[in-house]
Amino acid sequence: MAMTPTGPATEDEDAPPMSEINVTPFVDVMLVLLIIFMVAAPMMMVGVPVQLPQTSAAHIAQTAPPVVITVARDGRVFLRQEEVTEADLAARIRSLREAEANDAPVYVRGDRSVPYGDVMRVMGRVTAAGVTRVSLIAEGEPAGPAIQAR
Repeated sequence: MAMTPTGPATEDEDAPPMSEINVTPFVDVMLVLLIIFMVAAPMMMVGVPVQLPQTSAAHIAQTAPPVVITVARDGRVFLRQEEVTEADLAARIRSLREAEANDAPVYVRGDRSVPYGDVMRVMGRVTAAGVTRVSLIAEGEPAGPAIQAR
């Protein structure tokens, strides 16, 4: 024996169940994700896009934020995100390191198509600025079988 209400039937009981999806929460979640990606996307950019050479050297631990110098494919030199001339590079590095009052390492990123001598000339300008810790940045080798010498 089933239990039934003793009162009169209401209008809601006679209505069929609603089969539509409520899209308001879905739109809210999508807008929040859109905002998160819009804020995070600029932070994912490292700097001037270059194709780095690959190396199997181990990663080093960082103590202070480094000063990154980039030598682009067309030979232009960038100090962090700002383009500088090679003549002004040493002075700009000195003033930057004095302003930040740290002994942060300086990393040089050179596109793989840039001649070796051009990258070494930029490294010479960096050491002329009094920097003792200069490193080259390269991409890690993809995981796979070891390369054998012929």
